[in-house]
Amino acid sequence: MNLNLRPASECKFDEVSLGEVMLRLDPGEGRIRTARSFRAWEGGGEYNVARGLSKCFKMNTGIITAFADNEVGMLMEDFINQGGVDTSLIKWMKTDGIGRICRNGLNFTERGFGIRGAVGCSDRANTAISKATPEDFDFDYIFGELGARWLHTGGIYAALSEQSCETVLAAIKAAKKYGTIVSYDLNYRPSMWSAIGGQAKAQEVNKEIAKYVDVMIGNEEDFTACLGFEIEGNDENLKELNLDGYKKMINEAAKTYPNFKAVATTLRTVKTATVNDWAAICWADGEIYKSKDYKGLEIMDRVGGGDSFASGLIYGLMTTENAELAVNYGAAHGALAMTTPGDTTMASKKEVEAIMGGAGARVQR
Repeated sequence: MNLNLRPASECKFDEVSLGEVMLRLDPGEGRIRTARSFRAWEGGGEYNVARGLSKCFKMNTGIITAFADNEVGMLMEDFINQGGVDTSLIKWMKTDGIGRICRNGLNFTERGFGIRGAVGCSDRANTAISKATPEDFDFDYIFGELGARWLHTGGIYAALSEQSCETVLAAIKAAKKYGTIVSYDLNYRPSMWSAIGGQAKAQEVNKEIAKYVDVMIGNEEDFTACLGFEIEGNDENLKELNLDGYKKMINEAAKTYPNFKAVATTLRTVKTATVNDWAAICWADGEIYKSKDYKGLEIMDRVGGGDSFASGLIYGLMTTENAELAVNYGAAHGALAMTTPGDTTMASKKEVEAIMGGAGARVQR
């Protein structure tokens, strides 16, 4: 496949992500409702991709986001710096002492175990990035003067507010103007869209965004809820995967949106919170490629697994333009990321490529 990527020599960034970064508070093996202490991390559906590309794949990445200018915002900036992601594009917003003007988002997340599924409890209304307008970011400067080869954003940020819907579209249009490749993870969250119009609004916004996307990412529910594509023969409770139905749906999506250069989706069968079957598929140039199967994958923390898939996929597409290799980078990276706590990857490129090559879990000395 030919992505027609901008030359690295004319771009400051290999990739930039647009979205919210929250403070994740993790009770470890316990429950949110009974916790007496939390471990702090940073995380966000779009940011996690930039961090994975930086930390695991050693690419130059940045985050376009906004923070309330206070101690929590500075903590978030410090976390992002530790992940190697450029913080110069962050918009710092004035706030008051109680977050009335704007605030920073919190995400309480427990990992789940066995028959007890993972649980997320977000506290993110009125956040700085949800109130940011296109005028808060100089997209012509970011994509034109500085240069970015790739922009990644997604449906979690788009669902934050009516305003964020507009900011996503402005960013994507500016990126396309300067030849930047755009990827978008549909990442449908019904609870987030409910406040601004529900599924009807999700489809209205995402169908418009899809017209500008080069690489579309999403699972079975995402494509149905956000773009209106039905998957024939799918299990109502999504317990069993219908691969033939997926393939047919992806081909339909590619016909509807001829601008799509690639369409990718993870394939997850949840047996328990700690054991999933995991794989992925990617459509490109009329062909569908399936990754290696990770049957009975043992999971420590599933949150961020899809984002790590996206970063591996993007790395593979950018460096090889080979969809089959790319989907295997994504699946392996996602699988490894789910073996460690936190939203973000702790894997190395060497480990990802070893898993792709069939390496086992024997001790390394």
